[in-house]
Amino acid sequence: QVQLVESGGGLVQAGGSLRLSCLASGRTLSNYAMGWFRQAPGKEREFVAAINWGVGMTYYAVGVKGRFTISRDSTKNTMYLQMTSLKPEDTAVYSCAAATTWVATTTREYDYWGQGTQVTVSS
Repeated sequence: QVQLVESGGGLVQAGGSLRLSCLASGRTLSNYAMGWFRQAPGKEREFVAAINWGVGMTYYAVGVKGRFTISRDSTKNTMYLQMTSLKPEDTAVYSCAAATTWVATTTREYDYWGQGTQVTVSS
């Protein structure tokens, strides 16, 4: 079992920045893919970014590439999502997830999920 806890969400103006954190516990993550997803009201959950915990390879959705950066600190068992140049359409509940595979970019590939943290971007 892997437990995931997100933090760092909040209210920010358009053009601003936020950094989300995802603290993981319960398992060694070296063979896991970790990812960020988001779900806006009335919409399906969508992929944002993913990272292979062991080697640090990263993957991004087209709409966030160049604005968001995913990273991990193995010493703290924590994954981050640095979000810059935020837009109102980035408003959503952001969730982190863990998958027992090398890389994963779809919801069905992920086995463990955090509870989510709200990000609201005002115009």
